[in-house]
Amino acid sequence: MTPFRAATRRGTAPPTVAGALLSVVRDPVGRLIRDWNWKSAVVSTALRTPIFFFFNLSAGRKAAFEALLTELVLRSLTSGIYGSLTEALRDAEPAWRAGLTASVLMPAGNHSLELLVHWLRGTPKLTNSILAAVCFTMFSALFNLYAMRRGALIVGANQRSLGHDMQRMPRLIGGFLAAGPLALFRLFKNPRKGGNDPARTVPAVPLRPEPGWENGGG
Repeated sequence: MTPFRAATRRGTAPPTVAGALLSVVRDPVGRLIRDWNWKSAVVSTALRTPIFFFFNLSAGRKAAFEALLTELVLRSLTSGIYGSLTEALRDAEPAWRAGLTASVLMPAGNHSLELLVHWLRGTPKLTNSILAAVCFTMFSALFNLYAMRRGALIVGANQRSLGHDMQRMPRLIGGFLAAGPLALFRLFKNPRKGGNDPARTVPAVPLRPEPGWENGGG
């Protein structure tokens, strides 16, 4: 267990986003190689490669398969690192800043590399493919962070099998999709004047792993 996770579980102040990323800079071998997030590599590669295949299918099957293979190799190498960076943010606060970093700031470099590699490989429908991949990343990065805060899709200490994580997906997806509407409901239900009224308070969507997840709960 990393120091940040241990500190959070003891009830001390969680790390800031800058502090979480600094921990990666201080120990890049341990955080990006030893804790390489193979789950993210498997899931991301499986979901992203069809995007490039279908967007390039109009240019011919050969071009579509070449785009798929290019994305397959690239994502197999980079998605695990990106997943490790996202996992480093799972205890960071404030949550909105961690989400912004995971879904906008970090993917900027990731997709820049993707754009360069596909341009060098001559992927024909490059603009549409990259735009679709960027939209997918913004959504998937937020979901990955949400899931990792609840103990899913993580590696190293306290990890469960990928099969166990997949069994939790329906509940995690449902909670993720409900998080936005619940936040808006709380905002309109609890205006500033009555925000401290316990009778009007809607329970917040938890940002920490639910009790008992280590034993298979959730």
